[in-house]
Amino acid sequence: MRERVAAEGGGIHSRVREGGSNYSVGQRQLLCLARALLRRGSGFILMDEATANIDHALDRQIQHTVMTAFSSRTVITIAHRLHTVAAYDKIIVMDHGVVAESGSPRELVSDPSSKFSGLVAALGKQEAAAFMASVGVETAP
Repeated sequence: MRERVAAEGGGIHSRVREGGSNYSVGQRQLLCLARALLRRGSGFILMDEATANIDHALDRQIQHTVMTAFSSRTVITIAHRLHTVAAYDKIIVMDHGVVAESGSPRELVSDPSSKFSGLVAALGKQEAAAFMASVGVETAP
């Protein structure tokens, strides 16, 4: 992103067109993240599908930034990509607008009767195994 901003005629003072049309979706997400980093006094960050329309490499970069830069803040994330919440302390699973269950990803995926465990299983054997490994749960070979 640094290179992209530096390439603009005005650097960090460059104009952002309406709707951020002069930036890609991923670049707009990074700009929003940068604004949140610069804001002082906010005790929480709300991210609504922040990584839904970006590639996996940028998704990992954003998740790493969220985990490190916002470690002292509450992060509320609305996500459909399960790997987005794998490193979170606590997740809340909603079902038709109602809290169905809550707990750490490890706790929920370890309970075969949980809705979250069902969502992970629906990823397919290989992706589910990778997710479970990422939260510290061993799977049978």
